[in-house]
Amino acid sequence: MKLLNLQSLFTQISHGQKEFIHEQACDLSFRYVGFVKTVLIALALATAPLFAINVILNQYAERRAVVEMEAMGNVAIHRAEEAISTTVSLLQRLDRDDVQTCSAEDRGIYEKQIVEHGMIDAIGLADAAGQRMCIIPDRDLAGKVVLPPMREDGPLVGIGMLDRNYLGARAAVISWDLKDQTRLFAEVTPAVIAIDPGPEYLRSYRRAELRLGNNLLWYSIGGYNSEATDPSQILSVEVSSQLYPLVATITAPISAAGNVVQDLKVVAAAACAGIALLFVAIGVWLSWRPEREADDEFIAAIRNGEFIPYYQPVMDIESGRLRGCEILMRWRRPNGMIVSPGQFMAYAENNGHIFDMTRHMMRVSSEEIGDLYGDNPDLKLSINLFAGHFLDREIISDIRSIFEKSRISFQQIVVEVTERHPLEDMELARKIIAELQALGVRVALDDVGTGHGGMAYLQKLGVDIIKIDKMFIDTIGSDDNSTTIVDSMVELADNLGMGIIAEGVEMEEQIDRLLELGVTAAQGYFFAAPMPADEFIAFAERTDEEANERSRLAAEAAAAEQAANEAAMRKNAAA
Repeated sequence: MKLLNLQSLFTQISHGQKEFIHEQACDLSFRYVGFVKTVLIALALATAPLFAINVILNQYAERRAVVEMEAMGNVAIHRAEEAISTTVSLLQRLDRDDVQTCSAEDRGIYEKQIVEHGMIDAIGLADAAGQRMCIIPDRDLAGKVVLPPMREDGPLVGIGMLDRNYLGARAAVISWDLKDQTRLFAEVTPAVIAIDPGPEYLRSYRRAELRLGNNLLWYSIGGYNSEATDPSQILSVEVSSQLYPLVATITAPISAAGNVVQDLKVVAAAACAGIALLFVAIGVWLSWRPEREADDEFIAAIRNGEFIPYYQPVMDIESGRLRGCEILMRWRRPNGMIVSPGQFMAYAENNGHIFDMTRHMMRVSSEEIGDLYGDNPDLKLSINLFAGHFLDREIISDIRSIFEKSRISFQQIVVEVTERHPLEDMELARKIIAELQALGVRVALDDVGTGHGGMAYLQKLGVDIIKIDKMFIDTIGSDDNSTTIVDSMVELADNLGMGIIAEGVEMEEQIDRLLELGVTAAQGYFFAAPMPADEFIAFAERTDEEANERSRLAAEAAAAEQAANEAAMRKNAAA
């Protein structure tokens, strides 16, 4: 942008100079607005991944924390099962060996078993009321009740808790019914179950509980600090024993799980900050570099043939045969990157480059797929035009000069005019469309129902085909309004003798609904994405083979059915 000479602005105040000043001021304002927009977009593009990374890391942290908590619960359950099973086996062996009394001999055996089993603190005998009759090591009995009273239907094995505890674990008492109104019992040391498994980042916040039977607490450790009080912000895992009525519950605040990925979040934030600075720098350079430089680069891209046609198939959804394709423009940069038209089309239209680009698309497509179309005269080739093409007759000359010697005939060409951008001169546009139709070219109205023209375009332009916009197709199965609009378009097309094509078809349900409404032609990613010429040619050949095979199978089925009917008729006649 040229710098303004302030002195000349104050001395030269002619009408033309005032207009120049106004244009320069507007240009400066526009550049500032563009600069701000570019910076904001760059920041958004750079920071958006940070939010996504945080979400992914948080989900990973929660999944990992749950796995760790399940492992902690399994360790507690395993330790408890091992303690119970070992103790029960010991008591069963004593019963089997007739070690069932408080005699000196039996007491000696009890003492020996305590020494051999480190998890056992004491072994003794209890009466039907649950009072200790004797205990090794010797303790003051004093009518101490350690077991519940016996019941006739009571279990052979009893498990209970004593008041003695160690590091959050209580001493367990396990009994074995001797069937003579007495029970052998063993006291299991709290240290057996007093464990603190799990990673450090969870142990500081989690709470672990092991409960027996009807909510009888055997072991608990940890608790919450102020990290989390809202139940929705707490992770909870419950692990049950398959052998005994044991349940381990591990709970921890979700915020504690985040500790495991905290370092990764810092790295991600630093990386996104660096990317943000890079994007802002690039955005600043792009928004402030001379417009002439950008325009020269675009012209060079056109001259070097970087703008190439991609072809999206248009299908007959009744027969599955190919009806043709729509040419869609792509920018293939020297590094091989493909740029979608949304990033350059508005610039091309606003700066008048679209005319050269459209001519280039038509020339290249006539060369790339001319033989395919020459061998298949029913195929149609749709070419997108914009409002500027209908301001003079040059588009007619372009189509005539490019396709009159091509294998693609005028009758195979369909030009599409979009309803999204208004036509400046409706009368001139109508004359140009009439001349194109006189050549045999058909005219389609694209994006019907989304733009400026509406019914006026259908009334005044005399188009041959209407294309239903993807906006209506997306919700055709779920939105009654969309279904009604499409139904109205189909009826209108039938009444006016027009063809109709549905755009943006992506699901089989949409095809079924379109067929119900009477639409037989469609394009969209359900069939194929836009593709280069070689892939489109291969797609056309494959589609033709598949359609022929379906026709052959259908003909064979019809012939078999007819033969069966004739045989049945002959049989009936003979009878």
